[in-house]
Amino acid sequence: MRPYSNDLRKRVIEVIKKGNLTKEKIQEQFDVSATFVYSLQKRYKETGSIEPQTHGGGMPAKFTGKDLEKLRIFVEKNPDATLNEILEHTSMDASIMAVSRALDRLGFVRKKNRYGHRSKIEKM
Repeated sequence: MRPYSNDLRKRVIEVIKKGNLTKEKIQEQFDVSATFVYSLQKRYKETGSIEPQTHGGGMPAKFTGKDLEKLRIFVEKNPDATLNEILEHTSMDASIMAVSRALDRLGFVRKKNRYGHRSKIEKM
């Protein structure tokens, strides 16, 4: 979900500063949540900023640099390998989803054979 625009944030803060509307009326007028109004007001009081907070990040990728390159080489040589087989080959402490995300970053897609069984990995 994208943060509200700075223009909207400025308009909400201006109305809050005037003090002639309740938070509920501000919420209705700008079609925003009560939490947004409360958080914006608190942030503005504490920091003087109306800028949205930066994204927290998340877990770093398990396969980067040389490990990602080794993965690419293995998959190109073994396009019929399953995600489990690829993970076993890497000997890394990672999940199948980490392998899948790494293959996505490398531009590989998994294709099922016509019987819907074992998948084949191909470059997009």
